[in-house]
Amino acid sequence: MYLGKQVIQVQSTLMRGGTSKGIVLRTVNLPSQPKERDRIILRLFGSPDQNQVDGLGGGTSLTSKLALIGPPTHPGAHLDYTFGQVSLEKEEIDYTPTCGNMATAVGLFAAEEGYVELTEPITWVNIYNTNINKTIVAEIPVVDGHIQYEGDFTIDGVPGASSKIMLNFLDSGGTFTGKTLPTGNPVDIIVLEDGREFPVSVIDCANIVIFVEAASLGIVGTELKNEIDTNNSLLKTLEQIRVEVGYRLGVIKDKALATPATNAIPKIAIISPPSEYRTTTNRLLNADAVDIVARYFAMGVLHRAFAVSGSIALATAAKIPGTLANKIVPSTVGELRIGHPSGTIFVDADVSKDGDKWLVSRAAVGRTARRLMDGYAYVKTESLKSNSLS
Repeated sequence: MYLGKQVIQVQSTLMRGGTSKGIVLRTVNLPSQPKERDRIILRLFGSPDQNQVDGLGGGTSLTSKLALIGPPTHPGAHLDYTFGQVSLEKEEIDYTPTCGNMATAVGLFAAEEGYVELTEPITWVNIYNTNINKTIVAEIPVVDGHIQYEGDFTIDGVPGASSKIMLNFLDSGGTFTGKTLPTGNPVDIIVLEDGREFPVSVIDCANIVIFVEAASLGIVGTELKNEIDTNNSLLKTLEQIRVEVGYRLGVIKDKALATPATNAIPKIAIISPPSEYRTTTNRLLNADAVDIVARYFAMGVLHRAFAVSGSIALATAAKIPGTLANKIVPSTVGELRIGHPSGTIFVDADVSKDGDKWLVSRAAVGRTARRLMDGYAYVKTESLKSNSLS
């Protein structure tokens, strides 16, 4: 791993998964001690720095993602996957949430690297996600003994077409709290310190996501990034709601210290009924093309599309009577069509009730992925001497 005394080299793979981009690293190529490992990863990404100009990070929450790959620790798994959200502002990597987009990249990576024997027409890659202690199954298409890369499947937010990789989240209800409805209620009223009240639905499935209606926030719900990210009042309100819910659930310990960069969970999303709007590419999206309109937030800013884990939580919410999403989307709807800033995402969830518990046996979404680059990343040893992880 060392290149002389001044530089460390780390074997790295840059991959796109869905609408995200990140670096895939094998744990065998990194120090086993977490603090030492994270020092190297932060320098590799170029964090902390908003532009990550001195590293491989892309300077946004969607392009500053990490996938750590290790040998399987769970029966039936082909490999372990640990997701990390690398902060742009601080010397921190948040290993609390998961990322379905990067899980797609991990599935393709595993098939390419021989973690699983290729079988036609589909190779099933069993990924044990250590963030959520759940199994994610990626379906990799195979033709004539080779991975099929070409196809006509497209996802909004990514140029071009590829073969479809189905991503299946198994038994994903209650990922963090043990309950799909962690508060026990389909709707809760959150009262902020200034007395304002907001109805929310909180779902724990793949990630903990808070859903709040656009109308209660005084917006339409079809706004795009330039309108939302400059609305400081709206962003402040959303963060206050997010922190209050996180504190109630115990995933945020100190409300005064919580920030989007340090506490990635819970996530928050705005939902509204189907309506016509133009996407980020100025494409007109008709109201009848979607079942619900949603806006998802990552690290305090609007997601350019919609997170896979967030879509799974929303599809789950739509199947539970009484939630804000269910009031918009009837439970009888099968595959949910979510309208987001870049277009649509399609997701399905098998939800059932057992006593007072809501179970999610399977949730699935179609994605694409691509290996972008292989090689070595270089980190100066001098840069590892002074940081907050020591």
